[in-house]
Amino acid sequence: MRNNKLKDIRTAWKHSRFFFGKNKVMMIALGKGPTDEYKDNLHKVSKFLRGEVGVLFTNKTKDEVQEYFSNFKEVDYARAGNVATMAVTLDEGPLEQFPHSMEPQLRQLGLPTALKKGVVTLIKDFEVCKEGDTLTPEQARILKLFGFEMAEFKISIKCMWNSESGDFVKVSEGESDETKKEETDEESEDEGSD
Repeated sequence: MRNNKLKDIRTAWKHSRFFFGKNKVMMIALGKGPTDEYKDNLHKVSKFLRGEVGVLFTNKTKDEVQEYFSNFKEVDYARAGNVATMAVTLDEGPLEQFPHSMEPQLRQLGLPTALKKGVVTLIKDFEVCKEGDTLTPEQARILKLFGFEMAEFKISIKCMWNSESGDFVKVSEGESDETKKEETDEESEDEGSD
């Protein structure tokens, strides 16, 4: 998960509480079944605790929560395992944006570089990735060093539970597109108490 992006969301939602942790621990806290749940239908949220997910407790309305998170999208750098959204090829020539001390690091990432008169220089054209490729850690690092943002950070709401009525609603928001990375699932308690 992207901590800096989550920090922005936590700041915007100071009035609410976010919980990110071990899914199994959160499942036990919410209840695994009707017999051990804290309140009616709360155990249904546990079924959605898979992968990178969090739980949002808020007094905001369902519409306010959905409106905010459906509009929240930020472009970010791709990580290893993400799918490249475009082909990137670096042209040969000087790379003046890098200090000479970074040349060994660039070479270690697989770039054909050399120092010419104290300037880091790409000896020949270098294809970083093709569109649709699954990025390696080296490719992701190169893309970040050269400023190519290929990922989108967003949060999709999977389900909601209302503490007053005990109503549970499965929400089908967002798409499951592999090019979207770090799509964090949120379960929220609508109109609950902190």
